[in-house]
Amino acid sequence: MEKFTSIKDIKNLDEIIQQACDIKINPHADAALGKNKTLGLIFMNPSFRTRLSTQKAAMNLGMNVIVLNISQEGWKLEMQDGAVMNGETVEHVKDAAAILSVYCDVVGVRCFPELKSKEMDYSEQVLNQFLKHCKCPVISLESATLHPLQSLADVLTIKENWNRPHKPKVVLTWAPHIKALPQAVPNSFSEWMIQSDVDFVIAHPEGYELSSEFTEGATITTDQDQALLNADFVYVKNWSSYTNYGEMSLVKEDWLLTPEKMKATNNAKIMHCLPVRRNIELLDELLDGPNSLVYQQAENRIYAAQIVLKQLLK
Repeated sequence: MEKFTSIKDIKNLDEIIQQACDIKINPHADAALGKNKTLGLIFMNPSFRTRLSTQKAAMNLGMNVIVLNISQEGWKLEMQDGAVMNGETVEHVKDAAAILSVYCDVVGVRCFPELKSKEMDYSEQVLNQFLKHCKCPVISLESATLHPLQSLADVLTIKENWNRPHKPKVVLTWAPHIKALPQAVPNSFSEWMIQSDVDFVIAHPEGYELSSEFTEGATITTDQDQALLNADFVYVKNWSSYTNYGEMSLVKEDWLLTPEKMKATNNAKIMHCLPVRRNIELLDELLDGPNSLVYQQAENRIYAAQIVLKQLLK
């Protein structure tokens, strides 16, 4: 593996998941692999689980870790090639990436979309500039369109909670929120579920369709009740409109998941990537209930990051 930005960088998903399971059993088995190696983590947006889990994974491999919150601790980066830098940007990404490659053996980059221009966000300019100018492997810690480390942890979590002979029904359902959120997590989860041995359904209100680039092969419906019928896993997540980019179209139906709605499922496990706005996106009763997997997902972020780092170091 030379980089990790999406499921396309994984040669064999089942093999990677099994290796992540093995790492979880003995997380310090490869503690010598990263000795005298440095992981640089570049954050352009706030982070909690991604930062801590990736640092923990690197430490389990014996790596040193450097963290830079670039919006607070670094110069504002210019992303446009050929730019005349007579404005607010102080340093060009090509210079920053070149220096990072000297200081670090692996670089992780986290960047969010602005949700203003679909073309700009979906071009993945920021991530692609680091990929272009870094001379060492690059990991996406979440980009404008995808969150592969989260999705890898999600697949691992589903595997750990499924031991029946038939494939599970996995539902990704839209949830209410107070502000517009990116499509990165649902895009990524969809991409990974389509490549997994599951029956995958996406449920969302009218106007909240995701990009077909990431959903082709999924069953898509605007009927949440129908989607939940006989579900084994329910992944709850809000996202803003892709068609009317970044907007929050009016939703007349009640899309908040409730214990009553969950009665239609096969006693389904409940998933969410966190952070979650309690009692807006998901009720306390479900988040804190026996079927909630949200903390297991968060723990598995360590082993998802660790197997990726291990592959890159090898």
